[in-house]
Amino acid sequence: MESCVSEVSSEVNDDEGIRLQKALAQAGVASRRNSEILIEQGRVEVDGAVVREFGTRVDPAVSVIRVDGVRIPPTSAHAYLVLNKPRGVVTTMADPEGRECIADYVHDRPERLFHIGRLDTDTEGLLLLTNHGEFAHRLAHPSYEVSKTYVAEVEGNVKPGTLRRLLDGVHLDDGPAQADTVKEMSAIRGRTLIQITLHEGRNRIVRRMFDAIGHPVKRLTRTAIGPVRRGNLHTGELRELDSKELGQLLDIVGL
Repeated sequence: MESCVSEVSSEVNDDEGIRLQKALAQAGVASRRNSEILIEQGRVEVDGAVVREFGTRVDPAVSVIRVDGVRIPPTSAHAYLVLNKPRGVVTTMADPEGRECIADYVHDRPERLFHIGRLDTDTEGLLLLTNHGEFAHRLAHPSYEVSKTYVAEVEGNVKPGTLRRLLDGVHLDDGPAQADTVKEMSAIRGRTLIQITLHEGRNRIVRRMFDAIGHPVKRLTRTAIGPVRRGNLHTGELRELDSKELGQLLDIVGL
């Protein structure tokens, strides 16, 4: 099928910014020479238009650059991190009671970080941290509907029809709540492991949803936030978001 994406040339660009191949190299996509090959092959887009001219200049902080359709985030002074929060750690950057908190895991970072959203003290798993205010605000806002995936260990053996109630929606004291996906992972000794994905972020919503169907949560772990997966990140470990994860999140929140 013929592409409907238009091509642009360097003639429409002024002298501001830097050459596209340099921007790609700075972002770690490829060397300048290999970046030129990508451009020549029509695999690079700037602000939705395919670019084939090596002289095209871009502002990496403003231009939306994609290679093979994948968003390439610009080099930035902002920090974007993910922590696999242990159970029992308080989701605050300081705790007057002296309990272990998020700050204990980022004390050696030079940035002034803050967490995006929160996890209950007795819930473990993924938590995003940044020093980019607008990014954090949008990612936490319900209108962007960023999905979150959890693995819940619940009491009892859950029947398929009961799980279906989570997909159909249950009524909570602050309004209805509905899961996007639900899957039983295993069941043993009167306990069931269930994977649940939803895009809401109300207080203790997963626990309250399982309470509503009569299967209280005994242990809860968040395993994914949008495209960010736990993978091999061990409990208590911190890492930077990779380029693909960050690019996808920037697209989700329209930055």
